[in-house]
Amino acid sequence: MNVDLGNALETTPGLTEETLERLDSRVEAAHHRIATGMANDEFGYAALNLPETTDPEAIRAATDRFDRPEAVLTVGIGGSALGAATLANALESDVDAHFLDNVDPDAVDALLADLPLEDTVVNVVSKSGTTAETLANFLVVREAMADAGVDWTERTLVTTGQAGNLRALADEHDLPAIDVPDGVPGRFSVLSTVGLAVPALQGHDIEAVLAGGRDGMESLSESLFETPAYAYGAATYALAERGALTNAVMPYAESLETFAEWFAQLWAESLGKDGLGQTPARALGATDQHSQLQLYRAGPPDKLVSLIRPTERSATPIPETDLDGLAYLGGSSLADLLDAEFEATEASLAAAGVPNLRVEIDRVDERSLGELLYAMEAACVLYGELASVSTFTQPAVEWGKKAARGLLGGGDFEEADAVADKRELRIDGS
Repeated sequence: MNVDLGNALETTPGLTEETLERLDSRVEAAHHRIATGMANDEFGYAALNLPETTDPEAIRAATDRFDRPEAVLTVGIGGSALGAATLANALESDVDAHFLDNVDPDAVDALLADLPLEDTVVNVVSKSGTTAETLANFLVVREAMADAGVDWTERTLVTTGQAGNLRALADEHDLPAIDVPDGVPGRFSVLSTVGLAVPALQGHDIEAVLAGGRDGMESLSESLFETPAYAYGAATYALAERGALTNAVMPYAESLETFAEWFAQLWAESLGKDGLGQTPARALGATDQHSQLQLYRAGPPDKLVSLIRPTERSATPIPETDLDGLAYLGGSSLADLLDAEFEATEASLAAAGVPNLRVEIDRVDERSLGELLYAMEAACVLYGELASVSTFTQPAVEWGKKAARGLLGGGDFEEADAVADKRELRIDGS
């Protein structure tokens, strides 16, 4: 993986090489703090050890209990689903992967109506075993399987902590259970059992994913000029300090579209604290050149665009044509066209003085994905160190969870009382 900072120099807002050189001493100090946290397996920092501490054999032992299924249904939310979804949606498999990560009844009903439940493995994921959305969806799925005459105990995999409702359920019914690692927030768990069970069930090489993560881990050093992850983290931090408060992440590969969703949770939940942070926006090249690019290029100068692409992809030749104005396309390929769109967008932003960063991976495969995911986690941790925010907590999310639980009668939470204080200024069109 490589990161090119050139188009963030002398932009608005922007950096200079001198700025980066001054920042590098702070990167060195931050790296030492990160390395100490990793060495001591501290909460949060333990996530950066996952390429070494995750045991793929434990994942295989649990998933091999199932014959190759037709589909995998993950019931989880946030970090319990997005990492696995990123890998599943990026890599091709004849085992379909589906994710129940919301409690919209129409969407849940539609998905369950279409699934071949008798040949689906249900992967229910919650470290605490008490996540309301996950447990509610699992109860609905379990009932749907029973109504279809499917023994849910023969089709369910549990990924959870050492104690809690799901662990008790797994013990009671002798369900295969995979341990969620301690000290790893959900949004940093993609390279653990949480993210790797689904690709294992799909037949992917999870050892290669971990090897890619290990590549990223081994590249960490004291200097942003030698570490792609730190280059990205330091540059995004410095640009945010100068006013680039939105980071539009724009992969030029449809297989990486879910990666942008994963990145959005990682960046927002980790860094949005104490009035600080950088808002992640999701885009897809080349599609969103025709929608969002107008704003990024000509709107308020408060944005950074992160352009991501694989350098190797299938070609798919464009047929020759004699249509007026289109003959130039013949003899090239869709890959050539997409790369031209990438470079044109990059140049368009640079010409307008909009900072943009280029992130390149070799190809969309297990090893490159492992490296990319690890690098963005390390970049996020570095950003947090530089900004002095508590990267691994999520107090605003916990507030909302307590309010919802109180409204449903799950306990007495003062957060739920705030719902009654909602102001109204209702305009009724009926």
